[in-house]
Amino acid sequence: METRTHIPVAKDYLKDSVLLNESVDLPSDVEKVLRFVRREKVKYPVVFVGTGSSGLISGAGETLDQVKRYLGDRDIKAEVVETGSTGYCTMEPVMEVQMPGKTRVAFRQVTGDKVPFLLDGVFNNMIPDVQVLGQHRNPSLEVWKDVPFIDELPFFSIQLRNLLRNWGRISPLSIEEYIATGGYRSYLKTIRSYTHDEVCDIVERSGLQGRGGGGFLTGKKWKVAHTVIADQRYLLCNADESDPGGFANRAMIESDPHRLIEGVMIAAYAIGTSKAFIYIRNDYNTAISRLEEAIRQARDYGLLGHDVFGSGFNIEIAVRKGPGAFVCGEETAMISSIEGKRGMPRPKPPYPAVSGLFGKPTVVNNVETLSNVPAIFENGPDWFRSIGSESARGTKVLVLSGRIVNQGIIEVPLGTVVKDIIFGAGEGIPGKKGFKAIQIGGPSGGFLTGENIDTPYDFESLEAEGVYMGSGGMVVLDEGCCIIDTVRYFMDFIQKESCGKCIPCREGTRRMLEVYENITRRPVDENGHTTLERFKGVMQLESLAEVIRDTSLCGLGQKAPNPVISSLRYFRNDYEEHIFDRKCSAGVCKELRLFRIDVDKCTGCTVCAPKCPVSAIIGTRHHPFFIVEDKCTGCGICYDVCKFSAISVI
Repeated sequence: METRTHIPVAKDYLKDSVLLNESVDLPSDVEKVLRFVRREKVKYPVVFVGTGSSGLISGAGETLDQVKRYLGDRDIKAEVVETGSTGYCTMEPVMEVQMPGKTRVAFRQVTGDKVPFLLDGVFNNMIPDVQVLGQHRNPSLEVWKDVPFIDELPFFSIQLRNLLRNWGRISPLSIEEYIATGGYRSYLKTIRSYTHDEVCDIVERSGLQGRGGGGFLTGKKWKVAHTVIADQRYLLCNADESDPGGFANRAMIESDPHRLIEGVMIAAYAIGTSKAFIYIRNDYNTAISRLEEAIRQARDYGLLGHDVFGSGFNIEIAVRKGPGAFVCGEETAMISSIEGKRGMPRPKPPYPAVSGLFGKPTVVNNVETLSNVPAIFENGPDWFRSIGSESARGTKVLVLSGRIVNQGIIEVPLGTVVKDIIFGAGEGIPGKKGFKAIQIGGPSGGFLTGENIDTPYDFESLEAEGVYMGSGGMVVLDEGCCIIDTVRYFMDFIQKESCGKCIPCREGTRRMLEVYENITRRPVDENGHTTLERFKGVMQLESLAEVIRDTSLCGLGQKAPNPVISSLRYFRNDYEEHIFDRKCSAGVCKELRLFRIDVDKCTGCTVCAPKCPVSAIIGTRHHPFFIVEDKCTGCGICYDVCKFSAISVI
């Protein structure tokens, strides 16, 4: 048996023949080697296992162990490759197999116990009907009969995978494979062929906007930092993705770290700095380990360090681990954290591009923004401008989650209609419940409903609906979800994560949370005064939101009221139901739920009474039991344990 974790390609061969060759047509001997590195041809079977965080959570670690055990026990000469995520998180763990002369075929939800059965079939030239996901296109290889192509699946058919083109295809631990797919050629072309100003001009002409949610022109920001006279400048990559429901940047690093590194180095050259930092949460263990290994490999190849390939350009990249605080996702708070201080926002202006890290000009871009840069120099700014809408160029990486059939990470052109994303790539709502809303942008975002679901997904269109893009999180809500509880969750998150520096954010979000906690539980008494207090609290939300938005110090505080404003705009009936009817029709707000026992169905089995944590169920064995409403907390345990469906929610 032979298992390998990477293709053993000579480093110097790739350096001389690929990195230094800027022509489109490579020599035949070079192209022959690269075909094997890209696995367009293989001599032995290759088994790929996606071991990104989503895969590992689903059991990919055990799948990988079982693959190695299977090959070892049978002494099969094969190669085992760890890849990143395919983005199709619902189908994790994903295992793919490529046999000599045949296309690469993918299998879904492959837990360890399913490995022997699937590999038995593939190694005997048969594809089991169960678990098969699809095959990759390759005109030079024989296709598997009756197996769909990956790009025809609804999840992938709507996508334009530029940033994600290597996801699940190459090993994130192999610089050889990245180079073989064209990696680092844009970087070397840039530092050899363009001045700093020309690089900034190209990126500005491409129309690339910051993908962290602000949408500021990236090339323009670079120009500001480059024109400020200083003895030192810095480039900071913000990988501190902390929005609930957002994990695309993390997956980018886990699946294709060299693309980010190449983007960082081009950006560093553009602004004229030799020092770059990648700031990432300290609990992103897989991402950190792969990022550090990629940096080590790039340095080993001479792509990092002093006088890169004789160009005169010096560059060093350091990884800085953050504490995981939400506020450190704000650029000035992140700068404070890197300086060794408490992560707290600073007033702007001056902006970081003028005075940032240690008081020096500093460019801050997020992972997705920088990962777009290599492709711009590979294909040209006009190519990038041709993608997307008139007001927003390029693609956007989104995270689909919530009540949706296909959960995962997708890449679509900016301007794609939100409805097409939900019911195209996402394939709609599972079960029989209908669509209620989609929450976009995490704590800084807002809601779209069935009335405006045809909104194009771009900066201007979303902002016109009171929604901000944020880091690309999209949480789909069905009719079984409670909007009030969802907003309460975000306000609880924001209040806990507030740095506390400015009073509007610290105290305003706390007051908002109190209002939501008040209307999601039953009042102590039922008099009219209590109802009035609950109503007044909600009426104050809009004016309170305006104060927080207008007077908070940083962007996080200024956008904190967005979920509140958006929900008040579209879901007034939900608020009235919670305030006046003291009812949550979705049954989510536990403290508003009331349970009743149907005396005709209750057999007096006594199963429910001992389970009640507050002893709110009384009765005699073999006779109907009753629930004392004043004592009931709405936990629902009795509903879950009743064997005769005698308990209902009212």
